[in-house]
Formats: sequence, C-alpha cells, structure tokens
Amino acid sequence: MRDFEGLKAIVTGGGSGIGAATAYMLANRGAAIAVLDLDPEAAIDRGLHGFKADVTDDDSVREAVGAACSALRGLDVLVNNAGIGATGTIEDNSDEQWRQVWDVNVIGMVRVSRAALPRLRASSNAAIVNTCSIAATAGLPQRALYSATKGAVLSLTLAMAADHVREGVRVNCVNPGTVDTPWVRRLLDQTPGPAAERDALAARQPMGRLVNADEVAAAIAYLASPLAASVTGTALAVDGGMAGLRLRPVSR
Repeated sequence: MRDFEGLKAIVTGGGSGIGAATAYMLANRGAAIAVLDLDPEAAIDRGLHGFKADVTDDDSVREAVGAACSALRGLDVLVNNAGIGATGTIEDNSDEQWRQVWDVNVIGMVRVSRAALPRLRASSNAAIVNTCSIAATAGLPQRALYSATKGAVLSLTLAMAADHVREGVRVNCVNPGTVDTPWVRRLLDQTPGPAAERDALAARQPMGRLVNADEVAAAIAYLASPLAASVTGTALAVDGGMAGLRLRPVSR
C-alpha cells in the first residue's frame, strides 16, 4: 500500500517504541519522514530525517519543526507521540514529577502542534494524530499522574479538532492498551516478579495478550491517511477490547 505517496510527516518520540514503528510504517507506505526525538540517531541510521528536539523547550521545538519542514519541503501529517510514563497513586508522585510529566505529555503536544500548524494549513491532507491511552477512559491502578495527562490529551484532541476542522486540519488520537514497548519492559523489570506482572497485564486485556507497537502504528497510519479524510475528533482504541468488552469469567 502506498497511500502516503508524496506526503510529508513528522513523528515525535520516533526513536523507539510506538513512534519508531509509526515512522517506519509511514515511510514504507510512501511518506517522507522526519523524526523528532531526544535521540534521533536510530531513525537517521534507518535512512529517515532525524532532528534532536526537547518537547519541553519551545525554542527547541520550533527549531526542530522548522528544520524538519525544510528538509521535507512541507508538512502534511504530525504524529504527536513523544511522552513519558509515571507510576503510583496521588500520594506517590511529587509536585516536581507532576509538572515534568504534564510538561512532556500535554504541553509538549501543544508546543509541537503550535509550531506545525502554519505548515499544516498549507496541506491538502492535513492530519494530526495524538498518542493517548486507555488510561484516559479507564481507571487503572497505580497510574494517577499518567492517567491525568492522558485524560487531558483526549480532551485536547477534541478541542483541537473543533478549532481546526474548518482550516482543513483533521485531529484524532489513538488509545492503546498496554503495549509491548521498551518503557513497559523497564517497568516490568522493576517489579518483584516481571513474568507474573506481564501475565497479569496481558490477562486484563480481553484478547489475552499485550498490544504490539505495529498494531498501534497501523491505527495511527489509518487516521493520518487520506483514506480517513472524513474522520476527525475520534479516539480509536487499540486495546485488545479492554475499553468496551466485559467478558464473563472463564468457567473452571
């Protein structure tokens, strides 16, 4: 499939995990790709444009977006994927942690989108896709701070979609369940029993396994593609049925 032929896309946090899977998938489907990441070397090594960017620094964001748009000679798609995690209840995370995670996961998206919008308005297929989470719509234990930021991303997506639909810019988000990414693996390694914890995370998703990064990338690609030209203000769940299904317990 070459539905992205001739289109130019920026993927933030494209150095690993969901962002890397998305960047490579869009490139394989014809897009010219620029990855913005704190460490873009892996993307550069794979033949993509890569630019160092810190989404908590507006000057860094504007410089990187400008350089990416110059290298790509325009911009049609922005994938706001850069983000960080946090574990704990509201008693466990300090004010400093709250500010840090909020700055990356929410205000970071604002900074990148703000810098990209003037270029997107010039595109005939302008799309923004934000990486949200099942944590925006389901109460997960030990994820208070992370969930709060992802709830904000969901609301931000809807507000952006309303603000920019008449400018020809579509805005959607994906809501992954627990994805087998380097970040999740690091969290598992910090638990007393990583294998048992992984099994528990898999079991809470009705399909009985973790989501993989390529599955999330495919959902992002759909929302960014001209094939989704009438889709805006939508949150697409990629969570193994976690958000909508309530299965009966397995009989013993």
